[in-house]
Amino acid sequence: MTQENERSLVLGNQALARGLCENGCRMATGYPGTPASEILPAVAVLKKSESLESLHVQWAINEKVAFEIAYTASIAGLRSVVAMKQVGLNVASDPFMSGAYLGVKGGFLVISADDPGPHSSQTEQDSRLYAMAAKVPVLDPDSPEQARDMVGMGFRLSEAFEIPVMVRPTTRVCHARQDIELRTITPGTAEAHFEKDPGRWAATPKFRLKLHKELEIKLEGIAAWAETAPVRLNPDCGTPEKAIVVAGVSCAHARDIVADLGVGDKVALYQVLQPYPLHTAFMDEILERHTDILVLEETRGIIEMQLARRDKVKGKESGHVPRTGELLPEIMETIIAEFTGVKSLSHLLEPVPGRRPTLCAGCPHRASFFAIKKAAPKGIYTSDIGCYTLGMNLMAVDTVLCMGAAISQAAGFAHAYSEEKRPPIVATIGDSTFFHAGVPPLIDAVVQKVPIVVVILDNRTTAMTGNQPTPATGVDISGCEVGSISIEMLVKGCGITYCRTADPMDIKGFILEIKEAIAHSKVHGPSVLISRSPCVLNLSKTEKIARYTKVEVTDDCDGCGYCVSHFECPALVLDSENKRVDIDLALCTGCGVCISVCPKGSIVHVN
Repeated sequence: MTQENERSLVLGNQALARGLCENGCRMATGYPGTPASEILPAVAVLKKSESLESLHVQWAINEKVAFEIAYTASIAGLRSVVAMKQVGLNVASDPFMSGAYLGVKGGFLVISADDPGPHSSQTEQDSRLYAMAAKVPVLDPDSPEQARDMVGMGFRLSEAFEIPVMVRPTTRVCHARQDIELRTITPGTAEAHFEKDPGRWAATPKFRLKLHKELEIKLEGIAAWAETAPVRLNPDCGTPEKAIVVAGVSCAHARDIVADLGVGDKVALYQVLQPYPLHTAFMDEILERHTDILVLEETRGIIEMQLARRDKVKGKESGHVPRTGELLPEIMETIIAEFTGVKSLSHLLEPVPGRRPTLCAGCPHRASFFAIKKAAPKGIYTSDIGCYTLGMNLMAVDTVLCMGAAISQAAGFAHAYSEEKRPPIVATIGDSTFFHAGVPPLIDAVVQKVPIVVVILDNRTTAMTGNQPTPATGVDISGCEVGSISIEMLVKGCGITYCRTADPMDIKGFILEIKEAIAHSKVHGPSVLISRSPCVLNLSKTEKIARYTKVEVTDDCDGCGYCVSHFECPALVLDSENKRVDIDLALCTGCGVCISVCPKGSIVHVN
């Protein structure tokens, strides 16, 4: 239990979880995705340590489902939250747009964590643009502590105007650590009470127009709500001609840079807490007080767009601030120094090439990809979002679009090629991703009788985002036993008549399985092969010992490098000088698959 005046060094996502539990959140849902993945597990930990029996927390099958569950708790009067990464909001955008019209009862937060950079995302999209499109207010924290504080602010705003509220942390806020004072955990005590009102909760298009008009009135009120008004960070410098407007983590950087450059008395510094809707009075005042205004924000020019004075405002739209990538401190310092007319203190560092990302040593996906290439060397390989995207290094992934697209893109290729010229088409998709968005395109492939092979890479976890459970795992976010879904039964329920399960670590056997699946698909339509082997990071110590196979490279190795270039296991190291391959025992997991990979039989099992 939290002690009075206790302090703790917490991750930004843990601070958000703390804010939820300190403010009586009764339901927390989400789908894992970097940089938001740690929020729900932290809520689950607090639920257990603080005995918050009335708090329901769960991973959902995808972001749309997660949104709809938490939103419904809100219209029953409970404080609730749904957490996701920015591309997850694409999946949840349908209920997000509609929920803005219908409104809420209990406070409802949508935490959409953005990834400027991007470090682990398909796009750099700015969730605040979604908030503008949906006409939902958005709060933009600059630090873990402010993220925690904005949770309470968001709940109050949501309940005051009966509207969903977005909280938009970015990677640097989610994954920063800060020492914060812990406040009292407040269990939510409200009882669910749904007041039937079909005109609102099941509104037809006629009533939607009425709801839209009411939403516009709400936004006018929100744009004047005192608690979320912009903050002047250096009021003592008076009213200089120049002003800097910052939001999100750019504010944290700007505070330090203005102090380091010694320009705190030359330029007014404002922090915008609520980028949309931007406070009306603030817009009027800043444009009247200052003649030269610089806006620093990630990722798009949301604030700059609303200020809408090209003669006074500099930012992304004017070309004074980069339109892509993170606003790193060294970049911001150069911009602020130039804007204020002082010499920059730092120099931009030349980018250095990083190490190419690769699948882990012992990863079963590597074995699957190797087998697919062997079975269909002239095939087209569509794939999906997950760590198996790294199969592109093995030349076994040709396309990656978005969650679930591996199967629909495979169908697209199949339809595009004539039967005579159609190559084998093999789609790979992870188990969690298959549940998330792979089922509808598989049904479509069955109905259209598309000649493709779908390989479901079932490693029994959501590996890329931190090994969260999938609907097949049988445990929930707290490790408690829950129901589970059989992938085989689900696949067959979609109408697939050819569904086989095999272990990819048996390379030779798995190659035969793929060839049979391809042959079946050419005649009968889609076939599914479930590639089942656990993620090496999820194995217990006992399991690792039980499956360990000691291997060695014999003196026959001539250093041809086939195993390194075609299998790319990090534990296989090519010694060009001595013309042989060595095994890095510090990395080797003892999976033994490389024995089947070496074409010359120079990697052998050791008794």
